[in-house]
Amino acid sequence: MILSQFLRGLAEILGGRDAPPPDGRVLGEALGYAALLARHAVEHPVEGTILSVLADASGQIGDQQTLGGAARAAAAGARRALRATTGQLDVLSRSGVVDAGGAGLCVVLDALAAVITDEYPERYVVPPRTAPAPGPAAPREDERPGPGYEVMYLLDAPDDAIHILRAALDGLGDSLVVVGGDGLWNVHVHVDDAGAAIEAGLAAGRPHRIRVTYLKAADGHGPQAPCIGRAVVAVTAAEGLAELFEENGALVVRRASGTVPPLAVLAEAILAAGDEVAVLPNEPEVLDLAEAAAERAREGGARIAVVPTRASVQGLAALAVHDPVRRFADDVIAMTRAAGATRFGQLEIAAEEAVTSVGLCRPGDVLGLIDGDVAMIGRDLSRTAHGLLDRMLSGGGELVTLVRGRHAPDDLTDRLEAHLRLRHPDVETVSYEGRQELYPLLVGVE
Repeated sequence: MILSQFLRGLAEILGGRDAPPPDGRVLGEALGYAALLARHAVEHPVEGTILSVLADASGQIGDQQTLGGAARAAAAGARRALRATTGQLDVLSRSGVVDAGGAGLCVVLDALAAVITDEYPERYVVPPRTAPAPGPAAPREDERPGPGYEVMYLLDAPDDAIHILRAALDGLGDSLVVVGGDGLWNVHVHVDDAGAAIEAGLAAGRPHRIRVTYLKAADGHGPQAPCIGRAVVAVTAAEGLAELFEENGALVVRRASGTVPPLAVLAEAILAAGDEVAVLPNEPEVLDLAEAAAERAREGGARIAVVPTRASVQGLAALAVHDPVRRFADDVIAMTRAAGATRFGQLEIAAEEAVTSVGLCRPGDVLGLIDGDVAMIGRDLSRTAHGLLDRMLSGGGELVTLVRGRHAPDDLTDRLEAHLRLRHPDVETVSYEGRQELYPLLVGVE
């Protein structure tokens, strides 16, 4: 409903017959008017919501003259404001999340900027889930339970009847939003007496398309995780990979390179993430630890599944098919299948002389590993990478993921992409900056 006011505000400024040609100034005016309409639609505006994000977005355009520059500035301002919502609203802070409506508005503004500038990002950056604020997740003693019902309806009523309706509904509950005009209104309110809310609409006009939702249907008894919801927890030692997992919605547990995270830290992160959690260990050494941490977290009543990812590229493949709308069991099955269908390889620099399955390696040799086993030994990083890719694709493949390490040459992935275009033109390739310490290159083949 608030989004409808946002669109209405844009339309009234930009869509009129006498509207000036759109530029940065006009878009700023339209967004400011949209923010005003949206705030006036809510009976008791609260900061830390979509209203805050819209207000900050409209205020970021400044003296931008071009339409594209203004749209990008508004989208960037909205994303900054979204991150701040966690600290503006207590319920968001306790859950460690940003406001959902504000996040939706960010997607709309990002899309607007993309269409205006004809620059389409590969993915939208979503603020990562943070650790919940200390304290009980259940309502505090000074908080009264919220209303039991959400009531929504369309209302045919004269404009002068709406202020009486607002007053009546405001006395019945909270979260009151009334938008519309010219005789047609959309009404939303949370109340304990759904019948009284509908009767208030009958007194004002003709309500129709009535919908009543019981808000406490999910209430239950027994042990509960401190945070409710679906989540994915990923373990990694590389900063670039951590950012990549976070951008795609996972809660990341960082470990030092060459080590595993403490069991208590991993268990607490899993329990804090939600009551339905999929865990991506992303290293063979972390698998058993993740199972133990999951077992400890299950004592809190949460449903935990460890997806057996043995490499970060398998974790990325699993996260790519994660769908929080699916049933939890189906989601875990889909993620496990995606991980299992991804072969993983890596380049490693030999630190000492050793006997491998393909011969003797010496310090400084480049080792090409496939699914954890040494498959080839070379002296040149780029040539060994070419051979590793050809070997991994000999059995087929549709998507190759390249993750460059911190100490790899800057142009390594560019050279590998050129090699793939020449030798395997039907394969799609994506590249990321993983910034991992030990491996110059990680490879995934799906």
